[in-house]
Amino acid sequence: MNKTRLTITMVRLTWLRTAAAVLIASLAVPAGARADRITHPTAVFSGLDKITGRIISFEVASNETVQFGSLQITERACYTRPATEAPQTITFAEVDEIDAKKQYKRIFSGWMFASSPGLNGIEHPVYDIWLTDCKGGTELQKAPAETADGSPATPPNADAAAKDAAAKEAATREAAKAERKRRKEEARIARQRQQDADAEAGFPDDRPRRDPGRAPPARSFYPDAAR
Repeated sequence: MNKTRLTITMVRLTWLRTAAAVLIASLAVPAGARADRITHPTAVFSGLDKITGRIISFEVASNETVQFGSLQITERACYTRPATEAPQTITFAEVDEIDAKKQYKRIFSGWMFASSPGLNGIEHPVYDIWLTDCKGGTELQKAPAETADGSPATPPNADAAAKDAAAKEAATREAAKAERKRRKEEARIARQRQQDADAEAGFPDDRPRRDPGRAPPARSFYPDAAR
C-alpha cells in the first residue's frame, strides 16, 4: 500500500516537473515568434491641428502618400493579430514635412501603435498624427521574431523607399541650386543689357565707384551735428 502511494507520488512529481519545464520553455520563447499577424491594405489615422483644435480621420493605403497640412504620410505596412492572440494594431509610416520652398524633410519613420499613440509619436509643433485602426484584408501570416518593443522588423519596402526618398531629396537640392544659378545669370544678363542700352542712348554712367587711391578730405563739416 505504501509502495503504491509512493509510486503515485513520484509519478505526479515527474508530471509536474515536466509540465513546469514545458511552461518555462514556452514563456522563454519571444511573443513575436509564435504570434501570427493579419496584413491589412489600409491604415486609418487621425490628425490634429493644434492651432484650430480640429481632428480629421483619414485613410492611407499601403505605399500610398496622403497630405495632412504641411505633412505627407506614407504607409508601408499595417498589421493586427488574430482574435486568439493579444490585441495589437500597428503600422509602419514615414512622415515628411514640406516647407514653403517645396523641400521635403523626414521627421518620422517607424512603427505606430494604436493602443499607445504616445509611445512612438510624431514630434511637430502644429500637427499630431496617430494610428487608430487597420482596414481590409484577411491574409494571415506567420510573424517573425519581434523587437524588444513588440514591433516586427522594418518592412523591405520601407528600406527601399528610404533610399528613394534620399535620392529625391538630393535631386531636389541640386534642382534648387541650379535654379538659383539660372536666376542669378538671368539677372546679370538683364543688368548688362540695360547698361548697354543706356550707353547707346548717351546716358551718363552715374554708378558709384570706389577709388582706393583717393585721399580723404582735409576737413569735414556736419551741419546737423550738435554744437
